[in-house]
Amino acid sequence: MTSASTTARASADSAALILGLCFLTAVCEGFDVQAAGVTGAGVAHAFHVAPSALGWFFSASNIGLLLGAGVGGRLSDRLGRRSVLIASLFVFGGFSLATATAQDLNALTLFRLLTGLGLGGALPNALAIAADYGGLSPRSGHIAIGYFGMPLGGAVASALTVVLPADHWREVFVLGGVSPLVTAAGVWLLMPSATGRSGLAHGMEARRPGGVVDALFGGGRAARSVALWLGFLLMALALHLMLNWLPLLLQAQGLSKSQAGLAQVGFNLGGAAAAIATGVMMDTAWRRAAVAAAVVALPVLLLGVAALHGPAIMGLAIVLGGAVLAVQVILYAVAGALYPTAVRGTGLGIGVAFSRVGSIAGPAFAAVLLASGGSAAQVLTGLLPIAIVGGVCVLALAWRRPPEGLG
Repeated sequence: MTSASTTARASADSAALILGLCFLTAVCEGFDVQAAGVTGAGVAHAFHVAPSALGWFFSASNIGLLLGAGVGGRLSDRLGRRSVLIASLFVFGGFSLATATAQDLNALTLFRLLTGLGLGGALPNALAIAADYGGLSPRSGHIAIGYFGMPLGGAVASALTVVLPADHWREVFVLGGVSPLVTAAGVWLLMPSATGRSGLAHGMEARRPGGVVDALFGGGRAARSVALWLGFLLMALALHLMLNWLPLLLQAQGLSKSQAGLAQVGFNLGGAAAAIATGVMMDTAWRRAAVAAAVVALPVLLLGVAALHGPAIMGLAIVLGGAVLAVQVILYAVAGALYPTAVRGTGLGIGVAFSRVGSIAGPAFAAVLLASGGSAAQVLTGLLPIAIVGGVCVLALAWRRPPEGLG
């Protein structure tokens, strides 16, 4: 074996290890995003409160994540992605473990807020590292590998509703705390120390006054940045509405509780499969076909689920998860290619922050429609304008391959 082939093999092994750690980070995040929904009934019983009193508990981690995403992404461009990823995972895991020890609802809500701060810094760093390691190889596929851990983590959390009694809710947060701490240790021990420092090697451009603004909006990127962040917001609104409300909406459409739970697992698994397939296709001649299929399928499937009743919906729920998560991967792939390496963490962090706004607004949107007397079908059809406008943003951003050399 030649020296060149040995070096190439070592480089490929290192990239696989780094992408695996990014994937595990996304699994941890996907699990935590659904942890509150999984534990809500047990928390309400343990602290003797009505489910309607859990609003701040459900929202706290998303508020923390909104703050952590913007700050964590910016810090990664200044201090290095690996260092900020490790710190974010330790904060995330430590406060998730603290959540398991909470003795009242106020402490529980505070710990969820602090968990969200770490959570917010983890994902943009992991995806920025995945994009950095795209290099001359398929970058979108690397981002998809990192991202598709989220629906898998969500599927694990959803499955716990089937096997775990409600009064064992603390165990969910123990698992949700140990996992990121183990992942942080893996990043610390196994990820090369130079990983994620490429942004630091691109000079002082992003550190000068106005440097970040120029990098995010200069060079013709202003309109694309606005479209990207609007797309993140709208598509996250649709995704998180379904993550939080889909089981109840499906029960209103004729499914039993166990069938709705299985449909939610299928939603996440379908999303995971579509995420990785879409990411791979984004780097091939099938790019436009993947974009068009995801954008067209989402509103069509929403109409289908709204119109059908009974077990036939379960199959559609799997495909619906695929469409929603495929659109998410397209947005992250576009973001990874849009911004120069020196500010890629900042760009992704702002995108994740906008998606957190959508994740807060989505469940509230469904609650308002239902409280005003709307049906489950009306909630789903109410998403149609959001899916269509978000789809237009995705088409505008992803129809043409972004220029090479941004990173």
